[in-house]
Amino acid sequence: MKKIILILVVFSLISLTNAQWFWQNPLPQGDHLMSVHFTNENTCYTVGYYGTILKTTNGGNNWTALTSGTTKWLNSVYFTDVNTGYAVGLDGTILKTTNEGNNWTTQSSGTTNDLHSVYFTDANTGYAVGEGGKILKTTNGGNNWTTQSSGTTISLRSIYFTTTNTGYAVGSSGKILKTTNGGNNWTVQSSGTTNSLYSVYFIDANTCYAVGLEGKILKTTDGGNNWTVQSSGTGYNLYSVYFTDTNIGYAVGAKGLILKTINSGNNWTAQSCSTPYLLYSVYFTDANTGYAVGDAGTIFKTTNSGNNWTALSNGTIYALSSVYFTDANTGYAVGDFGTIIKTINEGNNWSAQSSGGTYLLISVYFPTANTGYAVGDAGTILKTTNGGNNWTAQTSGTTNDLHSVYFTDANTGYAVGGSGIILKTINGGNNWIEQSSGTSNNLNSVYFTNTNTGYAVGNGGIIIKTTNAGSTWTAQTSGTSNYLFSVYFTDANTGYAVGSSGKILKTANGGNNWTAQSSSTTNHLYSICFTDANTGYAVGLSLDGTIIKTINGGDNWTAQSSGTTYPLYSVYFTNANTGYAVGGYGTILKTTNGGGTWIEDNNIKENNEVIVYPNPAINQITIETQQLPEDAMFSVYDVQGRVMLSSSWKLKVGNNKNSALIDISTLPAGVYIIKAKLTPSA
Repeated sequence: MKKIILILVVFSLISLTNAQWFWQNPLPQGDHLMSVHFTNENTCYTVGYYGTILKTTNGGNNWTALTSGTTKWLNSVYFTDVNTGYAVGLDGTILKTTNEGNNWTTQSSGTTNDLHSVYFTDANTGYAVGEGGKILKTTNGGNNWTTQSSGTTISLRSIYFTTTNTGYAVGSSGKILKTTNGGNNWTVQSSGTTNSLYSVYFIDANTCYAVGLEGKILKTTDGGNNWTVQSSGTGYNLYSVYFTDTNIGYAVGAKGLILKTINSGNNWTAQSCSTPYLLYSVYFTDANTGYAVGDAGTIFKTTNSGNNWTALSNGTIYALSSVYFTDANTGYAVGDFGTIIKTINEGNNWSAQSSGGTYLLISVYFPTANTGYAVGDAGTILKTTNGGNNWTAQTSGTTNDLHSVYFTDANTGYAVGGSGIILKTINGGNNWIEQSSGTSNNLNSVYFTNTNTGYAVGNGGIIIKTTNAGSTWTAQTSGTSNYLFSVYFTDANTGYAVGSSGKILKTANGGNNWTAQSSSTTNHLYSICFTDANTGYAVGLSLDGTIIKTINGGDNWTAQSSGTTYPLYSVYFTNANTGYAVGGYGTILKTTNGGGTWIEDNNIKENNEVIVYPNPAINQITIETQQLPEDAMFSVYDVQGRVMLSSSWKLKVGNNKNSALIDISTLPAGVYIIKAKLTPSA
């Protein structure tokens, strides 16, 4: 029978801190940014994927990540004053802050439809629009949101009000809606296009612009009764439009496109912006100063009316496939377009190295502090002997893609790749000799436990082993046809392989038998590493950057919050607590506490007699205290700080005691911490 032991009960006003994987590249962070809004000339908020909310108070020189309390994508942000703001996003998410973004609380939207845009006409009255023609309205600062009848089921992407009662919403298939009575009725206007529209902006009660797919720009000068098409000069999608006065306006979109007009849209000209990625939102604080945000955490600023745009975000935005550290301070990551970057200060700064090409680099390995190898597309093998200052191409003798490289000593190394290719060098890469793998399946990863014994894994669940330094390779029975992307051994006998659909295999006898482990995910897993015999990490593909961890040799795997939506392709730890994960859009994440979280415990109530019983427990527990308010948020954490249960409970009041009954039947056996987040009584 399982037992659950409760060793601590903490009651405080401080909630759980952020997950402890944090951004190192790009900076200030790399998740897509969808919307930007200023409350004054220096203070700005931008929101995006994975619940991202960033704030600057000095015009973008520095940005602070705010705790949103959600991992939902946020599509739009709007402030009614310097203190009060709203953000909306996926699954009907609506967040509100009343203290300049320091705290955000979830509001009940009454819908699970994705919300794309939010706009307020005064401190209390606001609107949000989204999928399925959803239009929501609040008249009490978001305490309640009610659905309005839009008369359409198409996606609505942007909303804007010119007066308290008159507003417009635009969306898919060129749909434009208008209300003149505060949203009680919405009528369809003739846009003259079937192109989806993503942004609408009014410069006065009658004059408006809307932009959308394939460079579509529409203009009205009579409050939307008639819309005319303007020539944008581009076929790229446009996602946001903003005007600083009657004549001067800007539109942003795909491939870093920024358009500007100085004559009310009669002509639009492209401006120079050094990013290949989408820009989703543009905002100007005055005639000269403007900002644009977009993919991969991109933030640009202009101080001269758009003549020049300067990046406020920095770092590579090319996908990174592999990461390797030679010591606690010095590490390398490689990826798309020949990208090689290096850090000498634990990842605080990463600098680009010249690889000499634009090929995809898939794996990097350093057998010594200064000597390293990177392999990739079309048989590419690069070598450095001076810590990456120079990289030279080696002759591999193959045009097959190479997916993984591993050295057993300074001179002896192996590279594996497409069509079962295995290459070996015994002279530091001066010559590479093909070995017979016995398979035509792509091989994705290679690992050696000693000079002679090594393993390679690949497509179709292939696992091959050598005991004679690669002279011969024999197939092992994996028991799966899933692609295997990474292999790692913690000792001569114990090893792991991970792959597609969350597959994790383990062997305890040098590969003679492989057994499937429960990974707790169905996402592809691309990389695995262990810090000791019991503690390991695997990363992979999902909508929330999969990171899973085990502390018992793979018997159980639990998800960690990565803080990103991008796929993660490689993970590496330099010690028990310090690790790095790299992936899409140049993502580099770091943890310094094993990816855990901790609980801040301020304002603990004194003389608060708390009783938790039974302890140990099996299926449910009761909490009793004399000082809890009627409502409270209880969370249950494991010893690693991960949230296992979290919900609000209505406390039962009686006999001078408040109590809550909590169902813990879904928890596995273990030791847990209980926390109550209290709201003081008025």
